[in-house]
Amino acid sequence: MTRLVLLRHGRTEWNATGRYQGHEDVPLSDEGRRQAYDVAPAIAAMSPSMVRTSDLSRASETADVVARACGLEATRDERLRERFVGPFAGLTADQIRARHPEAAEEFFAGRGPLGTHSDADVAARVAPALEEYADLLGRHGTGVVVSHGWAIRTTVTTLIGAPHRAVRGLDNCGWAELARDRSGWHLLAWNRVAVAAVDGGAPARTRAEA
Repeated sequence: MTRLVLLRHGRTEWNATGRYQGHEDVPLSDEGRRQAYDVAPAIAAMSPSMVRTSDLSRASETADVVARACGLEATRDERLRERFVGPFAGLTADQIRARHPEAAEEFFAGRGPLGTHSDADVAARVAPALEEYADLLGRHGTGVVVSHGWAIRTTVTTLIGAPHRAVRGLDNCGWAELARDRSGWHLLAWNRVAVAAVDGGAPARTRAEA
């Protein structure tokens, strides 16, 4: 069974203020960098042999921290970018509804108004990349993919044949575990997160959320 660990990037200032990022290259905040260092030991414990990442800096910086903990190098792949949000970049949900009332609900429903990417557009870009990584890993390999919240949720639900809103979004530096065998793709875990231990120097532990 091939396993992919799909990790959302650490937090950014735009995440903190609820602004849509899309393809905007928003860097990690100090909190996001801390999250990356907190999650790295938990990911390294899975002994992955591959790390692939979106080329946007919030993902690639997260991936570099994780990859170093694994003794690997992270390879950039622009197919793993977030959904393109066009004129909605930098806006909150309330601002989108106020400025683009006719297009807003289409956008939130995963369709592609005003030149944005739809859920189908995102899955058509990301899913082939995941299939390619699984092929490279072979039947018993584990790989790490660092991407973005909307992109991961949309692609995972597409691959397992579930509605795109079947699961809630991932937390920053939360991860999903996806397995592929002869019968197809299976979701093993959703929104696992590393919880930094209270005592300094102790390894991270994890909690799982259904």
